[in-house]
Amino acid sequence: MTYEPCDVAFHVSHLRRDGELLAAAAGRAGLDADVPGCPGWQVRDLLTHVGFVHRWAAGFVRDRLSRPAGGGGTEQEMLRSGPADRSLPGWFADGHASLVRTLAAADPGLTCWTFLAAPSPLAFWARRQAHETAIHRADAQQAARGAVAGDGNGAGTPSFEPRFAADGIDELIMGFASRSIRRGRWHGPAATLAIWADDGPAARAGWLVTGGPDGAGVARGTGPADCTVTGPAANLYLLLWNRDPGGEIEVSGDPGVLAGFRDELKVTWS
Repeated sequence: MTYEPCDVAFHVSHLRRDGELLAAAAGRAGLDADVPGCPGWQVRDLLTHVGFVHRWAAGFVRDRLSRPAGGGGTEQEMLRSGPADRSLPGWFADGHASLVRTLAAADPGLTCWTFLAAPSPLAFWARRQAHETAIHRADAQQAARGAVAGDGNGAGTPSFEPRFAADGIDELIMGFASRSIRRGRWHGPAATLAIWADDGPAARAGWLVTGGPDGAGVARGTGPADCTVTGPAANLYLLLWNRDPGGEIEVSGDPGVLAGFRDELKVTWS
């Protein structure tokens, strides 16, 4: 049994919720708190990054842009150009709310620039921004870890709906990893990694990533592999996006293959 598919409305609902949870966790943590999932960042950097990404994404949908605007600085230049601390939480909330409204009201048939395969441009942006925000929500919650003991939406390992988490794994492998391979930019291990999301009666799904200069590729499904990683979709989602997954992860075979995959696929601007 596979996980149920996700549509635009599903992704927009998660974007709305996770942006609000991100803001709340950032408030608990404080702007000076370190962000474990983004070494070198404090919470102010996290809010600034996501705030700019939300505005960037909304522009493509709202203005139906056919290509990215030219120019643009480095990540550090962008972070330095953000609002002052006193204005940052409100600025973030405004950008998040605007993106949610833009996606919710968009024409399903709109055309605009995208950078991963998707059923439509709107489906792409709704999915991409839902997962962008969800992973950074986890960052904010992990920064605030200990602030609300035992709160699954605050301290400890962040929680995700299995269907949503499996969709995020699929985007990472069939989207980002596939793009890197097509562009000849994949330098991961010359081995095969099998990923098996298992949520029992809820659903199960698998993916294969094959490395090597002559046979790199990705596929949905399972098969022989040099390393197999198994666990609930939510834990695998965090693990593969290089965040603290908590427990319930089983690795068999060569763990260096998994480490090589995680080291190779690091999304720094999405």
